[in-house]
Amino acid sequence: MTRIKYCGFTRIDDIQAAAQLGVDAVGMVMTRKSKRFVDIDQAIALRDAVPPFVSTVVLVMDDDAAWVDEIVSRVRPDMLQFHGTETDAECAAHGVRYLKAIAMGEGEGALPRLRAYPGAAGLLLDGHGLGETGGSGQRFDWARMPRDLAQPLVLAGGLTADNVAEAIRTARPWGVDLSSGIETSPGLKDRAKMERFLAAVRAVPSA
Repeated sequence: MTRIKYCGFTRIDDIQAAAQLGVDAVGMVMTRKSKRFVDIDQAIALRDAVPPFVSTVVLVMDDDAAWVDEIVSRVRPDMLQFHGTETDAECAAHGVRYLKAIAMGEGEGALPRLRAYPGAAGLLLDGHGLGETGGSGQRFDWARMPRDLAQPLVLAGGLTADNVAEAIRTARPWGVDLSSGIETSPGLKDRAKMERFLAAVRAVPSA
């Protein structure tokens, strides 16, 4: 079964709706570079609204180590998700399991970075370009999804209920992650879109 993470939450009602619908993980963006940024107090409130057996993930991007440590100690996410130029050692330094996003919008130049993070629990292949934050709705060529990596791969970038079945059949990811495809505007989720996307993913037979 393809796992599902919804990212970029800013409202408690939205995060509770996603959990009720059956999403596997929810994400909050805590880099100030993003228009979906939430501060520590907002993130704690969102984290406390997440029910058992739903994972919480916090996204950061080339942020100060002290800020990431504060997030870890106060928000207590299950995982961190790094979207910048952080090294494997820098990602691992905070003592929390992590995902590393790879900007596949760069094309062939992105491929060597897929093997640069042996400590990552998984790799998130996103459609944005190098140095961008993600959540922009850009997609990449799903046929570029590698088949020979030991780590679980998560597909992101430009996914919607209308194309996710094709994406899963083409890329065969361990999971999918989206933000803009379930929004009315940045950070504001649409329950009907969340429900429709979940149904579209669940309708694809497991490999």
